Amino acid sequence: MIDYAKELNPEQYRVVMEEGGPLLVLAGAGSGKTRTLTYRVARLLESGVAQENILLATFTNKASHAMLNRVESLIHAETRNIMGGTFHHVAHLILRRHAHYLGYKTNFSIVDSEDARQIISTCMAELKIDPKLSKFPKSNIVGDIISLSVNTETTVENVLMSRYSFFLHLMDEIIQVASLYEQKKRELAVMDFDDLLSNCRMLLQENADVLKNLSGRFQYVLVDEYQDTNLIQADLIDLLASTHKNLMVVGDDSQSIYSFRGADFNNIINFPHRYPDCKIFKLETNYRSTPEILHLANLSITNNEKQFPKELKAVRKNGMRPVIVSAQNVVKQADFVAQRVTELMRGGVPLREIAVLYRAHYHSMEMQMEFVRRDIPFDMRSGIRFFEQAHIKDVTSYMRVLVNPRDELAWRRLLIMYPKVGKATFNKIWHYLKKEDNPLNAVLSEDFIKAMSKSAKPGLEECRKTIRQLLDLPENERIPERIIDVLLNRGGYRVYLQDNYSDASSREEDLIQLGNFSAQFLQMEDFLNELALLTNMAKEENIGEEDDEDKVALSTIHQAKGLEWSYVFLIWCADGMIPLQKALKEQDGEEEERRLFYVAVTRAKDQLYLCYPALDYTRSSGVLNMAPSRFIREIAPLSEYDADRPFEQWMLCDDY
Repeated sequence: MIDYAKELNPEQYRVVMEEGGPLLVLAGAGSGKTRTLTYRVARLLESGVAQENILLATFTNKASHAMLNRVESLIHAETRNIMGGTFHHVAHLILRRHAHYLGYKTNFSIVDSEDARQIISTCMAELKIDPKLSKFPKSNIVGDIISLSVNTETTVENVLMSRYSFFLHLMDEIIQVASLYEQKKRELAVMDFDDLLSNCRMLLQENADVLKNLSGRFQYVLVDEYQDTNLIQADLIDLLASTHKNLMVVGDDSQSIYSFRGADFNNIINFPHRYPDCKIFKLETNYRSTPEILHLANLSITNNEKQFPKELKAVRKNGMRPVIVSAQNVVKQADFVAQRVTELMRGGVPLREIAVLYRAHYHSMEMQMEFVRRDIPFDMRSGIRFFEQAHIKDVTSYMRVLVNPRDELAWRRLLIMYPKVGKATFNKIWHYLKKEDNPLNAVLSEDFIKAMSKSAKPGLEECRKTIRQLLDLPENERIPERIIDVLLNRGGYRVYLQDNYSDASSREEDLIQLGNFSAQFLQMEDFLNELALLTNMAKEENIGEEDDEDKVALSTIHQAKGLEWSYVFLIWCADGMIPLQKALKEQDGEEEERRLFYVAVTRAKDQLYLCYPALDYTRSSGVLNMAPSRFIREIAPLSEYDADRPFEQWMLCDDY
């Protein structure tokens, strides 16, 4: 038998030994949530509960496997009969046995996102919709709209109004596609990932005998990361636990940060209303961070109104107070972080113990450049390196042909964006242009357009119009910022982003920030050369690398959740950057942004640096004064000499 009192702290022990009923376990950051769940399953098994009567729902298969492997090592037996896995995995197992109730055969197929995209493309073709000609969103965007509608249990119309307002004029056609997509899936006897959850819920709601059988079987239901569940997942769990009511949900309302994916904060915050007899447990003992880091985190999150109050308490001894670092500008901010990383590295700190976190991907732009310049290895956790992203390459291809009209690769990239210009058409175009003294002028000639195929002419006319607009700029205004402005506002590139990417607004923000960043270069050629050098250096750096190599992590806060590092730098801690200005427009946006700040702070084990530039510069607005984030200002006593101040403040000299 396991000595639970010896293996667990008192908070964890109370949860593990609780007999049953609805239990809400509020597990603070670094409080041993996984350990508590694991020992709870082991205790149930040791007390005689049969494996097949336990359901463990998680958000990743990795988490489920890790927990069940740990349970096996604790009880020295296999756990193959526990139903454990992601919500989709659980729903899939149930549907395999009972799908015939919904009119499906049990050998139905599951389609992945690529297969779903192809079915949607077929629907669009049948409805005579050509996305290239009608400015209709591509099939992957339509798929995202349908998925968000399903996961948030709202209409396609509401999704369009809240997230895709630029497609509202196409609402009727998009609804038609969504309706035909549902019909097609039925005809093909397939389900997509969202169907697994919604169909499983429908099965249980509409078939009392199936519900009675399954909810009777699952005597104990345990859920991990409950704060990230959407409405369908919460309903599914309620149904499966409806007979015995032994439902234990584990989560942290203070780390609910995925509303953009459809997660519903109300699931965890209203759990006691759905289960008035539930018992609430709090895991507040933190094993990760120093008392100073937790003091700052606790002070911050108390400013949220919608929450279960809790206070993280440190096991570790005192350390260094978090540091607020005010740099002169964003370049100096990157310089400080790189310099401090270099000092830590020289002091023997492994790079894998260091992370640079930020609210939005474009916030990492200067940081990437500085790390490449200094030859500091880094791992890009938040996606493709900034300058290698498709939309950055698209826009810089226009700049490249203005600087060097014989740049074949740049011409290829920009021309293929236009309707009916594929590889064969481009080869024909380039065969024509390469003979000309100045390909830019040649593109604008009537001889050029006459030599092209009829189908490609409308797209090429759009291209010619955009190039004319760029050439109409005075020589001294042919700078990245102005070119980006023309492409977005007059050249149709904003519409291209909206038609092709579900995150069009964040990509547009990337481009605006790229224009601001370019202000430090006197000539566009210098800017393009710097990008090319940095991209090539980064590629050389990646040759032969293994995933476990020693590198600094660069990550958005969202992708850092659940991870930890000894040294954390949170950059761009300025108001408007965190909280992000556009997020404040969302309902309860400020509270979710504060939870994001809390998540970032609680990733740090030993040292935390909150950095912001005092000044920012754009050509259009000039020099802007940046205020530190409201999340910093609201926790600071009035006097900077106050002993209770939760942080030190460093102001970097201009010549740092």
